[in-house]
Amino acid sequence: MSRIGKLPIDVPAGVTVDIKNNFITVKGPKWTLTRDYNKSITINLEGNAIVVTRASDEKQDRAFHGLTRALVANMVTGVSTGFEKLLEINGVGYKVAKSAKGITLSLGFSHPVNFEEGNGITFEVPDATKIIVKGIDKQAVGEVAAQIRRKRPPEPYKGKGVKYANEVIRRKEGKTGK
Repeated sequence: MSRIGKLPIDVPAGVTVDIKNNFITVKGPKWTLTRDYNKSITINLEGNAIVVTRASDEKQDRAFHGLTRALVANMVTGVSTGFEKLLEINGVGYKVAKSAKGITLSLGFSHPVNFEEGNGITFEVPDATKIIVKGIDKQAVGEVAAQIRRKRPPEPYKGKGVKYANEVIRRKEGKTGK
């Protein structure tokens, strides 16, 4: 039995779950998410908990068991509290500003880099060197944060660039250090 898959998912107050025809719909105070799942997996709502079971012990069914449980748990968390990623910008002249449609980054290029809000993704800019990417879909939040980081990844000599808040950059000495 999958250690992840056998755990029940608690449904908080204010969140409703609807399961029909291999589609699960989770509706909460923030938004509604819908996802289809594999036919070999069964999802049941038992009281205030969602239980995910599998039809057999085949390798593919075992893999889908834990995956489906994790995806449904992320849906429940997303519609109730949401997800966020914090990015930091390091470097002289590197900054971020909130614009009407999203954010504008100044990363040392000859042009500003723009990212627009949409598809449930919003940006917050607490100061000129921090970006908070928020949304209800964990995958979408992570993808947008990765796209922002990809524009100027941190370099190992001075640490300049866009990095995650909890990311540790391994620094190098440079050509004079022996």
